[in-house]
Amino acid sequence: MRTLAIVVTTSAALLFGHPSAAAQRGTDSLPAVERVVNRTHTVVQENGRSIIRLDAKPGDGFAVVKGAAFAEGTIELDVRGEDVQQQSFVGVGWAVQNDSTYEAVYLRPFNFRTPDTARAKRAVQYVSQPTWPWPRLRAESPGKYEQPVSPVPDPTNWVRLRLVITRTQVSVYANGGDEPDLVVTRLGDAKPGPVALWVGNNSRGDFANLTITQATSGPR
Repeated sequence: MRTLAIVVTTSAALLFGHPSAAAQRGTDSLPAVERVVNRTHTVVQENGRSIIRLDAKPGDGFAVVKGAAFAEGTIELDVRGEDVQQQSFVGVGWAVQNDSTYEAVYLRPFNFRTPDTARAKRAVQYVSQPTWPWPRLRAESPGKYEQPVSPVPDPTNWVRLRLVITRTQVSVYANGGDEPDLVVTRLGDAKPGPVALWVGNNSRGDFANLTITQATSGPR
């Protein structure tokens, strides 16, 4: 595995409500945003650290991170949404081919602690746009591309996302769990492309501590 040059570590990074090791190191850096689709991005100072924030607008949106095309490997980052039903979808995209073609994994924070058992099972979602959006996946393969998150996160706090991506599979670890919360077969062409900070319809989102580790090709 080789780690790309894009690494975000921020001072006072809050993971599950506690300062992370990055906070103790006192580092403070952010990735370069190459372009933004259907959003405005700002750098916000919070508790002595810098974070990237995407504003809320109708429709999905994302900020493409500058760097080499991602093929296979690991993407890790902290994301924060809101406890507002149907207005908080926050995650990460990759294999971005254009403004509407990419893969993504995102959280629905408003479903983390809901007493509605059906909604609680829809806390983390995989999509492959535009062919495989969540309505089609839910209708054709219920429960396969969305799952609950354990341990259950605070819907208003930072959540650590770790995606392990191969040519055929995505494994999603959220909120520090030892076992993946979601494992799916990738849909679409699985072409290399940039990584993006992603938010859904009418959603804003905060992002920090992005690390992209790209797998190197072994002997064939």
